[in-house]
Amino acid sequence: MTFVQLIDCRTSRFDEMNRLMDTWVEQTKGKRTATHTLIGKDLSDSSHFVEIVEFPSYEEAMRNSNLPETDTIFREMVALCDEMPTFTDLDVVRDEQLCADTARRFFEMIAVRGELPPLNDLFVENYHDHDPSNEQDVLGLDAARREFEMWRGSFDFAFTVHDQIAQGDRVCTRWTWNGTQRGEFLGIPSSGRQVSMTGTTIHRFDTDGKIVEGWWQYDRLGLMGQLGALDSLEQ
Repeated sequence: MTFVQLIDCRTSRFDEMNRLMDTWVEQTKGKRTATHTLIGKDLSDSSHFVEIVEFPSYEEAMRNSNLPETDTIFREMVALCDEMPTFTDLDVVRDEQLCADTARRFFEMIAVRGELPPLNDLFVENYHDHDPSNEQDVLGLDAARREFEMWRGSFDFAFTVHDQIAQGDRVCTRWTWNGTQRGEFLGIPSSGRQVSMTGTTIHRFDTDGKIVEGWWQYDRLGLMGQLGALDSLEQ
């Protein structure tokens, strides 16, 4: 279970404390067990700071605390604070990556048979889509819907999501796409062939949690080969 430690402090010497944190990061490289650290400043009090440090578990947090470098930096940090900092230890009982959930929901919705949902709860109207197989970027949700419909009209398909990595306003999804050709695709007549390809998609989100931009990379050449479009080249 993920473990989080909150460090609440007041200081008028944050620049010095920031440099101190840089020193700790450098000195504990390869030793520390913390996986993520975040420092926030109180908007109503410029001397009030809260640091959030994430660990894989309580035991790993204790290992990190017992590092000699951590003990040294802690004593120097206390000297920079206006008063003794407070520590709160938290077991994480709920952790939701909301943008990652939205990205995953997109891959599920686009594959649903029947009429394509409006998707305006997932995308902004001026959505910008980058697909290297298109000569020009697709601009606008309506144009993106037409692109999705082209694929849906050619194949019955589903995505299997393998990994998602969320950082800032972006989510990267690694997926496998499995489909059966039911209609013409780029001039290739319907064949009933079962095909598969792998790829990744990076989605950028706005502050409301909607998808603003998308970048696609996938094995289109492999797909064309499975559909028989390359047979004449191999003879």
